[in-house]
Amino acid sequence: MLITSVSDFRKDIKMYLDKVSKNFETLIINRGKEPGIVVMSLDEYNSLMATNYELSSRKNEMRLDFAIEKLKSGNSFSKDLSED
Repeated sequence: MLITSVSDFRKDIKMYLDKVSKNFETLIINRGKEPGIVVMSLDEYNSLMATNYELSSRKNEMRLDFAIEKLKSGNSFSKDLSED
């Protein structure tokens, strides 16, 4: 994660954007008394949205909870993965 100020971001905008896009860095721009800004690559954003979508499904939430409980109890679920 990178953190910078607005003035430093302006000075080196290309460098910061290259780091965000090429290194999958997340950039936080502090704006003093104003709320900060987060900059991330489009790939990272799309991944975050896909994860959010998957977790928003009640069926997927139940499957995830089931898998977590099986792992906590020490049971293997490799055979269960082929079922669907």
